[in-house]
Amino acid sequence: MRKLEVTYRPSGKTAHVPVGTTLFHAAHWAGLPIESTCGGRGTCGKCSVRILSGEVEATPADHRHLLPERIGEGWRLSCRAEVHGDVECEVPRLLRAPKAATMGVGRFVLLEPNVQKVLLEIAKPSLEDARSHLRRVRDGLLDEGLEPASGPGLLPKLAEVVGEDGATATAVVVGDHLADVDPGDTRERMFGVAVDVGTTTVVVTLIDLRSGTAVAVESTLNRQAPFGADVIARMGHAMTQGVRDLRGAVLDTMNGLVADACASAGVEAAEVYEAVVVGNATMLHLLLGVDPRSIALSPFVTAFLEPLDLRSSDVGVAIHPEGRVAVFPSIGAYVGADIVAGILASGLAREEPLRLFVDVGTNGEIACGSVERVVATAAPAGPAFEGGQILHGMRATEGAIEGVVLDDDVHLQVIGGDVEPRGVCGSGLIDAVAQLRLVGLLGDNGVLRSREEVSGHPLAGRINERDGVRAFELAPGVVLTQLDIRELQSAKGAISTGIEVAMHTLGVGAEDLDEVLLAGSFGTYINPASARVLGLVPPVPVARIRAVGNAALEGAKMALLSFREREVAFQLPEIVEYVELSGASDFNDRFIRNLAFPPLEEVRAA
Repeated sequence: MRKLEVTYRPSGKTAHVPVGTTLFHAAHWAGLPIESTCGGRGTCGKCSVRILSGEVEATPADHRHLLPERIGEGWRLSCRAEVHGDVECEVPRLLRAPKAATMGVGRFVLLEPNVQKVLLEIAKPSLEDARSHLRRVRDGLLDEGLEPASGPGLLPKLAEVVGEDGATATAVVVGDHLADVDPGDTRERMFGVAVDVGTTTVVVTLIDLRSGTAVAVESTLNRQAPFGADVIARMGHAMTQGVRDLRGAVLDTMNGLVADACASAGVEAAEVYEAVVVGNATMLHLLLGVDPRSIALSPFVTAFLEPLDLRSSDVGVAIHPEGRVAVFPSIGAYVGADIVAGILASGLAREEPLRLFVDVGTNGEIACGSVERVVATAAPAGPAFEGGQILHGMRATEGAIEGVVLDDDVHLQVIGGDVEPRGVCGSGLIDAVAQLRLVGLLGDNGVLRSREEVSGHPLAGRINERDGVRAFELAPGVVLTQLDIRELQSAKGAISTGIEVAMHTLGVGAEDLDEVLLAGSFGTYINPASARVLGLVPPVPVARIRAVGNAALEGAKMALLSFREREVAFQLPEIVEYVELSGASDFNDRFIRNLAFPPLEEVRAA
């Protein structure tokens, strides 16, 4: 996919962007903000740049906002100027220094939310000036470079606030929409929510859009869980009984978290004007009441992948009824909006270093690349990483073994502190198997050695038979069986194969990787050294493996707080190449090869 080169003077910064990107948004890809108050919608006329080389035709917006002589000199509104060839342009200095914050994975983000509050002095009507209340508000906003649309839901409030005597009022503009008109000056009260709709867990962060600070964070298990532990099971429920109960469950979960967050921060739901939502494609379909069955069937087609801008009351999200719900785009049926948000948060597609981004879970989602090129794919790992299909597997709750160290004894880290172990969660499973490898109790092929084979080993006494299956005792009543190890091998084999295919498509090897990023709530708790021992990640030095937490939620927060970052996110699917693993002719051969663990001499060398 060819990218165009856009160079900005006098900074010398260059962006590599797809055909059709505007000069305004290309500048942000390069980390260069251009002046704007309308969010790049062509109404304020403040984002003009001068074309130095390359062809950029004048648009109707240019003729509306710029003098003819300025157009003749090469000036264009950057937000309307699409690039169809390489361009060099001059950017005037910013008239103001915008607020900024460090967010995502060390990203520097300008705080320019999609929500604006504008204080208006609305004059008293007269026979000489009998404009409607709506016209008066819209004229006041036009003076600020804003031309939002409005719906009928606003009109009763407008009549109440403006009345016959005029008023001091605050207009609430969300993107292209006039959401509300408040009496008096309410500019200090402006909130939004970033939402990660996970298959297992839903997380909501309530953010003060004025300061950019998170004022409350709430999370809980997705109430869809009774309908199936993974997306495949939930698709099956949707096929047999419809999506209504699944949609109701996830909406109840989200709205309950929004209510809890508002209550803890002392915020009214009507003061929350926007929600930015990320999640995998199936979760987003179910949230919107869309049947996801086509995602499960070849050729794995979705009802939608595109970004959506929806009225909150239409979606059923319990924020301001005229607020907006922005849904991130997905890349493919199994590389969803959560990965788009993670790519945004990490800057993977906008920086020079070659990085591998892996969200480890039931469906392992993988992206690899740099500013030059990005490839994404998904690998069906199964439930082992979340404790599923493991004899004593459990979720990461109190009593779960989350860390294991083996030497002459067994040392456990248990969630909840000084409590009895009840089972093992995903991170503990990875640690346990990696440690068995390192102390010589587990072969490259994943076979747990018998007590007789390792009779002199201080941990030999912990190897026993359980119902005819060899097992290692982690704690009284908690064992790791040979079948458990096979489940983990299958899961890690799928992830490893997905990584291998993505890197092969790019034509790069492990030695070319500058960094490996482990994302998601599970990725946060994986011991990088253990992941390296098992071959879950490529053979890079452990120092290059980094956990980046819930990058999906971080990306949603960035888009909530910066309309510029949102546009970057919405363009990402156009530049990320999606590889369908089921279409890879050598997938089975690669998968079988990746079931084995790396030889210990290779692990120790790294």
